[in-house]
Amino acid sequence: MNHQYSGGKRQREADKARKRQDKLEARVAKRDRAPARDEIVSAESMHGNLPSIEEAMRAIESRSTSERSAASIPARLFVGGLSEEVTEHDLRAVFGELAKVADAVVMLDRMTRAPRGFGFVTLEDRKDAARVIDELHGRELKGRSLVVNAATDRPR
Repeated sequence: MNHQYSGGKRQREADKARKRQDKLEARVAKRDRAPARDEIVSAESMHGNLPSIEEAMRAIESRSTSERSAASIPARLFVGGLSEEVTEHDLRAVFGELAKVADAVVMLDRMTRAPRGFGFVTLEDRKDAARVIDELHGRELKGRSLVVNAATDRPR
């Protein structure tokens, strides 16, 4: 029984010892080196030409006085108590006196196509909604008193 061993274990131990020695030599070499010098740079070269605090504050203040360009959020209002003679044109005219109207609808019966006595008006800016509700709720239109509220979604 002549067994031949590959010497794998001895080889692995020798490799570990060599790696340990290489690591130790690298550590010693790193200690012997002089520390690296950091390059001194100015804030201008890192960030470009930034405005001073005073210039930035002036820019912020001047923007606050100008009108914002963000799109306004619409508001949908429920309008009840409508007489049969009221049309979408009438709703646009009445609500248009107080705010910009995006849409006006008088709801009709599906079968008879007769007005159901209520409708919806969509204002272009929701900031106008509270004022419009206050001014038009209870106001008379073609012989009937209007009921104006913020519209809510109804589950179907």
